[in-house]
Order: sequence, then structure tokens, then C-alpha cells
Amino acid sequence: MKLLDLVRPNCIVAELAGTDRNGVIRELVQVLGDAKLLQASAVDGIVRSIVTRERTRGTTGFGKGVAVPHAKVEGLGQIVAAIGRSSAGVDFASLDGQPVHIVFLIVSPADQADEHLRAMDLIFRHLQQERFRKFLRQLDTAERIYDLLKEADEKALVA
Repeated sequence: MKLLDLVRPNCIVAELAGTDRNGVIRELVQVLGDAKLLQASAVDGIVRSIVTRERTRGTTGFGKGVAVPHAKVEGLGQIVAAIGRSSAGVDFASLDGQPVHIVFLIVSPADQADEHLRAMDLIFRHLQQERFRKFLRQLDTAERIYDLLKEADEKALVA
């Protein structure tokens, strides 16, 4: 599994419009809906599911300026993801108390728990690298972010 197996070019938001956690989650789920990776009728329910998870099970803002909100959804055929960048930062109630600048949002089929964990592990492995986080935060176009994901995939194959 590679990052570009999860994130399509039209699912990258170089500057998020949302200024709070719920707004950013809604924006990224809507991006997946607009890309026809989620049914339009499912968008509101998925947003509610992710926001509820954030409130009841703890923040997905794990620190270092990054959050990985996620949900498992019935009837979805494959794992899909969107990535968004906020130059101003968003309060995600992160574990380190710092604003979030990079958000990877993952939506997985409910019946593919192992694949969901593989996707989460892949994303966390990349996000643990300071250089990767730094570049993600600095890149200001979807094309540049896509190129970084592509480069990270290529390096992971030889590393």
C-alpha cells in the first residue's frame, strides 16, 4: 500500500477554508464526496461519525501539527483519503496543545479492519518523519503536495 493508493490528486486541499476542527472535517469529507469517492448522501453521516469519534474517543490530533481523523463506513468499497493543509493552523485539541497544520482524513470500509490499520500505519510512519511534515506544511499547491506524496512512495519502495 502506498500513499497514492489512498489520496487522489483531486482530494488534496492546499489551503483549507475551515477554521475549526469540525469545519475542516466537513470540508475534507465533502472533497471525497465531490470526487465521487463517497456517495453524496453519505457525506453528512460520515462527518457526524468522525466528529462524534473526536468528541467521545479522543482527539486524532496526535501532535507535531498533524491530525488523522478517520471513520469506518458500511457499504464503502475501498479506503479513501483526503489531505488538507492549513497555514494558520486549526485547534484539534491535539495531545501537545499545538495547532494542526496537516490533516489526513481516512474513510475505510467497515468490513476491512486490517486494511484500515495498514493505511493508518502507512500514514503515521510518514508523518513521524520531521522532514516529511515540514515539507507538507510548506507546500502551497495541491500539485506540489501530490509530488511530495509520490516522492515519499518512491523512496519507501527503495528504503
